[in-house]
Amino acid sequence: MRYLALCCDYDGTLATDGRVFPDTVRALERLIASGRRLVLVTGRELDDLQRVCPRLDLFEYVVAENGALLYQPALSTETPLATRPAEAFISALRERGVSPMSVGRVIVATWEPHETAVLETIRDLGLELQVIFNKGAVMVLPAGVNKATGLMAALEKMGLSAHNAVGIGDAENDHALLASCECSVAVANALPTLKGAADIVTAADHGAGVVELIDELLRDDLASREAQLTRHHILLGKDDEGREVRMSPYGENLLLVGTSGSGKSTLATGLLERLGERGYTFCVIDPEGDYETITDAVSLGEPNRPPTVDEIVKLLRSPDESVVVSLIGLPVGDRPAFFAALAPRLAELRAAKGCPHWIVIDEVHHLLPATRRPDEVALPGNLHSTLQVTVHPSLVTPRVLKATTLLIAIGATPQSMIQEFCEVSGLVAPPMKSVKLQPGEALAWRPHGADARPFRLTIAPSRTERRRHTRKYAEGELGPDRSFYFRGPQGKLNLRARNLLSFLDLADGVDDETWLHHLRRGDYSRWMESTIADESLTQNIRAAESDLRLSPRESRQRIRAAIEEQYTVPASAASSSSIDSNTPVPRA
Repeated sequence: MRYLALCCDYDGTLATDGRVFPDTVRALERLIASGRRLVLVTGRELDDLQRVCPRLDLFEYVVAENGALLYQPALSTETPLATRPAEAFISALRERGVSPMSVGRVIVATWEPHETAVLETIRDLGLELQVIFNKGAVMVLPAGVNKATGLMAALEKMGLSAHNAVGIGDAENDHALLASCECSVAVANALPTLKGAADIVTAADHGAGVVELIDELLRDDLASREAQLTRHHILLGKDDEGREVRMSPYGENLLLVGTSGSGKSTLATGLLERLGERGYTFCVIDPEGDYETITDAVSLGEPNRPPTVDEIVKLLRSPDESVVVSLIGLPVGDRPAFFAALAPRLAELRAAKGCPHWIVIDEVHHLLPATRRPDEVALPGNLHSTLQVTVHPSLVTPRVLKATTLLIAIGATPQSMIQEFCEVSGLVAPPMKSVKLQPGEALAWRPHGADARPFRLTIAPSRTERRRHTRKYAEGELGPDRSFYFRGPQGKLNLRARNLLSFLDLADGVDDETWLHHLRRGDYSRWMESTIADESLTQNIRAAESDLRLSPRESRQRIRAAIEEQYTVPASAASSSSIDSNTPVPRA
């Protein structure tokens, strides 16, 4: 299952006028019977909630007081998640005539129109408090406390990730709750702003809307809603027409093929970095130590000490932990058996906790070779959300090929890789034109997609590649044909900028006539577009070129700021700016 927890608001969502109807209770019971878990997230104080809701026992945790209090019904335990505002604040509100007013374990609450008095009191006392509104209610909490922070505390106790949670609500104070969940749902009676931000809006209102959502979860785990759930999709790169190519963070099975040295590990590392940046966890099976530089994961295994299955599983039980499993200390012949022991444990973790969200198997032909019988192939349960890397499709067990939803071929012969994949899989090869890939490009194909044509994919770079790109253009040595030349209106100058740093130095030194000559011709943005290949920087510089109100000094400052914003370099780099030392620089 993808969605293991349903996180519900109370008033206006589960409840109508404070009451939860029997049909809604029965739907909650069905959800629990499916193995999923329930969290109640409400702005109500706990004592009040216990009076109006007799079935708190259905919920594993209750987040009360708009995120400030955690309650576990099974054990009747309360855990404040923040500190109540000072008594001086509460007394000051009473002196200002704020009534009615309730004081919970942490929350202080009243009603409009007392928000002005509340805000003035916070200001006058110099307190770090926030005011949250909810359909006329005015709630005061410590800064940074909301339904999302409370839910994160509950999910941590449950050992679950928010990427395996669905949130549903109806009012202003539910924005943070819904935004923190993988799937956000608003009931039909929700405020328009909440419905506009939600992934899904139910047709029914209040508790009936919750029942509608539960029925969909039980039917197909929201798989039929996938087209609407694009908020968390992960960038792969851009196609031939410059459009972003993204993938779902759940359910995809990628097969990355290419000869040694073609850049497979670089592509895989970039994808893992983007998954990690979005909070998805992964387990990388790394036979050759190619992924040890990933900063978002814990590395296990050394040349003289291979990892154990138990220590891998122990780490992955945490919903926010990723692991790189290095097999470099394990003899090659022992690796398939090691993976065969690990695979069912990974399947168990995914079934219970939804993690790790992704499994990456490098050199998969060693662990799941085509020569093994189908009953000998150890795969982690229902194969989904995997990236498997190999040199040739024909070397991998057909079970992996049949589960592939996206094939990415890199290197000198991407068409032959796709042809080989089809021959082994029994598929008809798609029509393909001859393609010569440049560094950083791939040929991608969805074997079972509606549009089954392969397409050129310009791969989104990893952090390492972005740093290399930045340093190359900021400080590196661009060849004569890629450098910028300040020549002036008469063509009398020949000042060569071999990188961005030397460009900035020369820009400060050339006379205004020379500077404006290139500015008005659009030479600066043209160079950025053709050589630096940075679309955002090109647009910013083009805007400066087209603003005729700017003086030479102001346009220099604007362009310098645009470059330095994206291509900062150490101060010490000035000594290597690659300006010819014997070239005179005209001064204004």
